[in-house]
Amino acid sequence: MRRVSISQGRLCGKRNAHFTPLSKPDEYNRIFARSEQPSQPCQTLEAQQPFERQSQQTTMPRIGSISVCSIRVPLDRPTSFATRTVKARDYCLVKLRSTDGVEGIGFCYVGTAGASIAQTAIQELLAPLLLGQESHRVEGLWDEMYRETLLHGRAGTVMRAISILDIALWDLNARAAEMPLYQYLGCCSTEKVPAYASGGYYLEGKKPKHLGEEVASYVRQGFRAVKIKVGRLTPAQEEDRVRAAREAIGPDVHLMLDINNAWTDLPMALLYCKRFEKYDPYWIV
Repeated sequence: MRRVSISQGRLCGKRNAHFTPLSKPDEYNRIFARSEQPSQPCQTLEAQQPFERQSQQTTMPRIGSISVCSIRVPLDRPTSFATRTVKARDYCLVKLRSTDGVEGIGFCYVGTAGASIAQTAIQELLAPLLLGQESHRVEGLWDEMYRETLLHGRAGTVMRAISILDIALWDLNARAAEMPLYQYLGCCSTEKVPAYASGGYYLEGKKPKHLGEEVASYVRQGFRAVKIKVGRLTPAQEEDRVRAAREAIGPDVHLMLDINNAWTDLPMALLYCKRFEKYDPYWIV
């Protein structure tokens, strides 16, 4: 049986900061190094048992250690979508290190709370399964992680924990190959890909005209598609918001609507959709 050692550290969480994706390893190292507001202490798990080596020609890099931490980032200004008000965002971060010394990083937004749940799932269920495994077996490792957590997951936070590790595995392997991740995955386009701007959150004092100004600013930045939040208000009030957004971006820009699970049944969904139909939403989710 493989032995696992755990050492404690701290992570950094800058109060009142907006969380942005971290693209460089040293940025993640700062998160794992210190903390003002940790959700749960950082844990590093290491494989202790020597790995079997068949020959130098067939030796593949294996996962030597897994560091995981959770962090809560308070928002400068509380914001809302259809089903809740958000005052902080919880994230879980992972750093994998291979036996060759290459590191891969992954993180995921967990929700408005509960990052420590994802961290615990990684520490107790998933990391012991991955330690010592060949890092290139990404698809097989995903399947094993999913099967290992059938009694705990299949959805929600445990699936997010699997996703964090899956991202870190792909990043580790791409770095080992000294390739950008998009090339390692076999990109179909090297020039550009379509993107949409996501916004339209509910803020205190924010009226439909302010929503229109917001989405218009995205179009001026070059976006040809925008997504807004809907579903928190009455059908008539939501129609006012959707109308303001459509009028602000014009007929040629895609408008998407995000309900965030606010509709509880089909009649309620139809009630809203009939009002939205005339504004030509690209999709409603």
